[in-house]
Amino acid sequence: MSDVVLFETRSTKDGHVVGIATLNSEKSLNSLSVEMVDLLTPKLKEWQQDDKVVCVLLKAAGEKAFCAGGDIRRLYDTMIECGAEKQNDYAEAFFENEYRLDYLIHTYTKPLIVWGHGIVMGGGIGLMSGASHRVVTEKSRLAMPEINIGLYPDVGSTWFLNHATGRTGLFLGLTGANINAADALFIGLADRFVAHENQDSVVNSLCDADWKDQSHDAAGIVSKVLREYEDLSALPESAVRSHYDLIQAVTDGDNLAEIADNIDAIELEYKWLQKAKAGLKNGCPTTAHLVYQQLKRGKKMSLEAVFQMELIMSLQCSRHPDFPEGVRALLVDKDAAPKWQHRSVAEVPDEWVEQHFTAPWGNAENPLINIGE
Repeated sequence: MSDVVLFETRSTKDGHVVGIATLNSEKSLNSLSVEMVDLLTPKLKEWQQDDKVVCVLLKAAGEKAFCAGGDIRRLYDTMIECGAEKQNDYAEAFFENEYRLDYLIHTYTKPLIVWGHGIVMGGGIGLMSGASHRVVTEKSRLAMPEINIGLYPDVGSTWFLNHATGRTGLFLGLTGANINAADALFIGLADRFVAHENQDSVVNSLCDADWKDQSHDAAGIVSKVLREYEDLSALPESAVRSHYDLIQAVTDGDNLAEIADNIDAIELEYKWLQKAKAGLKNGCPTTAHLVYQQLKRGKKMSLEAVFQMELIMSLQCSRHPDFPEGVRALLVDKDAAPKWQHRSVAEVPDEWVEQHFTAPWGNAENPLINIGE
């Protein structure tokens, strides 16, 4: 389906062009599919090499979501078919190609604007987090809710959760809590707050800009345009900022079990905090350990090493039972009653966690060994 991503170019007044890519699967909330990745990657590379292209805008069709995550329903079918014994070629291609696209965005040599309107979760944050200009709107709702399905925050989350303000990244990873535009700005996951109604005006202003010196300050030109449409007076309240001291306190533990107990002991009757508390309590205990370990191990990793580690973790999750069980409960049978392998964070054995960090290909090279080339 070549129409799952739409591509167009808009001419600027001085003879350059703005590249625009639109995720076009509104019924699935623009969930990131293999087909989308296969279309986006070569087109972004082409635009990066084209001297006429001065900047790129990545947006989505519809009013509900930029991208609600990866197409895990299709991935579920392959996990059930292959189990833990057979090699899952689809899962390997799915994660490897998605991470290569995410890395391309992180290292893109031209200004790349991601318009994060509506739901931005999982794979959607993977597309957004590495962009040079990350826009959130009045309806942006962001989350890495993988603890609900027995996966873990991937798509480079090891990098950006570690770089979030204080220990907010750890808290959000453990709880899967939703955040709004103000939260995203506060933790460093977004750069500009622009009303969604101004999207077309932003594009028009980009086309009207003077790009003759763009080789020296293209990013500055984009920033100037976005700044003109930013109205911070319309920002919603930031729950993360309001409860930053509490978040810092409950995540200040010597081990995961202590931190989990701290979060479970939160008494403040604030809806956002209580939902976050429930997210960890009802979520997958294995995922909690993976979040804790990925941030601990990835603290000083390069971006390349982060994606290499996450590929190992994702493929191991696809071979272990919690991930397919979580998808089953949420999206297949929809009974909201997953049967996790362990009943609590305290009961997860160290060796079980370590299996998720062990390369499934043995001594062979990591498939992403050349991701930076």
